[in-house]
Amino acid sequence: MNWWIILITFLAVNLDFFVILLLLLNRYKIRDVIIGYIIGLIILITISFLIGKLLGLFLPEWVLGFLGILPIYMALHDNDEEFNGKTNTRPILTTLITYLAVCSGCNLSVFLPILTGLSYSQFLLTIPFVIILAIIAVIIIKLVGNLLLVNRLMERYSEILMKVIYIGVGLYVFWDSDLIRHLFKL
Repeated sequence: MNWWIILITFLAVNLDFFVILLLLLNRYKIRDVIIGYIIGLIILITISFLIGKLLGLFLPEWVLGFLGILPIYMALHDNDEEFNGKTNTRPILTTLITYLAVCSGCNLSVFLPILTGLSYSQFLLTIPFVIILAIIAVIIIKLVGNLLLVNRLMERYSEILMKVIYIGVGLYVFWDSDLIRHLFKL
């Protein structure tokens, strides 16, 4: 299990949502935002893992390497979701629904190939790791979210950075699954 890949994947699939987190943190208590965000993350990574395990029952690991196409497709396909700013008075539910609406496609397509190769015990270690990453991310965003420079950098570079990371994750899946070695008999 590669913790760095999980960290980079977490950052990549959530980069766009970090901007939305800035908006949510300006409106709601940090505790409520963290809870909604974590629930959404757990739902999406669990679905990704279970779909990967189901596919793994029927396909050899190197064939699952083709799943690396998903994050590369997400990087090249320009379908940016926008947060409309409409919220209700339930901050945990608002954060959860917003996260699922904005990040489901990215999370499922990018985490699926990464989590497919994990054992159940490795996945159970991944969940608290991602929860800790989420808490740290929310706290950092809360602390630096009001800085004008941070807002400008996120607006200017977050999309290109996300695309580069998605492509890198896709290429890593090709390599890690032995797809490249199998196809080219290296």
